[in-house]
Amino acid sequence: MAKDQSFDVVSQVDMQEVDNAVQQASKELTQRFDLKDTGSTIALDKAAATINISSASDFVLKQVRDVLGTKLIRRNIDLKAITWGKVENASGGTVRVSGQIVNGIEADTARKINKDIKDQKYKVKVQIEGDKVRVFSPDRDTLQVVITYLKSQDYGIPLQFTNYR
Repeated sequence: MAKDQSFDVVSQVDMQEVDNAVQQASKELTQRFDLKDTGSTIALDKAAATINISSASDFVLKQVRDVLGTKLIRRNIDLKAITWGKVENASGGTVRVSGQIVNGIEADTARKINKDIKDQKYKVKVQIEGDKVRVFSPDRDTLQVVITYLKSQDYGIPLQFTNYR
């Protein structure tokens, strides 16, 4: 019997790249003419994996998020990796928003991925292991078909395919 081939479906974000993008966006806030004196700030909490943006108004807040989004895209970080909360009013007439950086696949999403693969009737075994999904098959071509199928689906988070062996 041939040994099973496998790969992992994960959702990971390189926090160093996020930190670099936040620093670049903060620098641009101090240099851009239209954002220079707005008092806008961007802060990254690596331990909690959150990004906090505060600004003078809702309009300026959207501009700051666009600047941050541009920097993240340039660093190959999918914008789906950040789940933004609701815009809140803060003291002094300012507004703020917090964004949670998604690391790992939640149990509900993992079950949905598992169900979708099984509904396609591929000759594979799917196993949920914590915050990742492992797919086994004796045939590498079948694994490639599964990867292509998962790339075509939208689960609301960026998916990467690692540990392909």
